[in-house]
Amino acid sequence: MVSRDRLYQTFGELLYVIAMTDGVIQKEEFETLEEILKGHPMGKDIKWSFDYENENQNDVETLYKKVIEVFSDHGPDEEYDVMIYALTKIAEASKGISANEEEIITNFSKELLERFKNDIEKIKEKYS
Repeated sequence: MVSRDRLYQTFGELLYVIAMTDGVIQKEEFETLEEILKGHPMGKDIKWSFDYENENQNDVETLYKKVIEVFSDHGPDEEYDVMIYALTKIAEASKGISANEEEIITNFSKELLERFKNDIEKIKEKYS
């Protein structure tokens, strides 16, 4: 299981992915991100991770794959609801949700759910 600190760091990475989907972080996306994180107890840590990725301009496809791996290793968590909310709000912030942003949000949910189901099946097989 991944530590809570690593989980929140990964949230920042995922928020960077959605903001960079169109190739540049819009002012409205950045402002929305800050507003959302203001109300989160780990907002500063999440923002630090987002800023780190932004400064280093890491590849969003590679980063997204890493994010899914970390969340999959961590397992189910109620914080994923917060992430889907944040992803949606950031995507809406600048001219509405694009097709690419919608795909990321949808795939995030689908991929994690599929991985969790596979993990459950493996556990069932192991103890059957």
